[in-house]
Amino acid sequence: MAKTTKYDRQKVIEKATNLYWKNGFHATSMRNLQDEIDMRPGSIYGAFGSKEGLFKEALRNYTDMALSQLQKCRDEHESVIDALKAFVKAQVIDTQTDAPNGMCMLAKTVGELTEENQDLIDTTKVHLGEIASKFILLIKEAQALGEIDKDKNVEDLAIHLQIQIAGLRTFGKMNNDKSLLNTKIEEIFTHYPF
Repeated sequence: MAKTTKYDRQKVIEKATNLYWKNGFHATSMRNLQDEIDMRPGSIYGAFGSKEGLFKEALRNYTDMALSQLQKCRDEHESVIDALKAFVKAQVIDTQTDAPNGMCMLAKTVGELTEENQDLIDTTKVHLGEIASKFILLIKEAQALGEIDKDKNVEDLAIHLQIQIAGLRTFGKMNNDKSLLNTKIEEIFTHYPF
């Protein structure tokens, strides 16, 4: 008789995502994972192949959450610019208290890892690219709707937006003034290059 799985894979990935997001890859030990997700190392290896395998699934989960949140913001706002602002506010202001770490997990991962983890860095870059691609689609939609000048380079605007989110998240950890953060978010869309 085949052994049945005694865990909910998605819940394990969500718990691991939060732990990795909080601690980073290197500071999360197998013991930390074992305690957090309530699985023995052998079960973790059996289900995910390795600590790195589970980390890749956590990165995928984090990216999917961000893309889902971005789509939700778009669904809730008639204006694409308003949707992008809502997403940035969620990423910058809400993560100060609602997330395990105020930093973007993807940006944190790229900053933390070295060449010895090149595969994880490459995976993270792919995920950042997915988010940039979604920004590009939304910026093109905003151009079609006349919200953004059609002469603006959509790739440059998407990169600018990612840089601003990363910078504002760091700034938000230093300065908890939500009014100031809201002003800075508004300025993203009124100053160069927008």
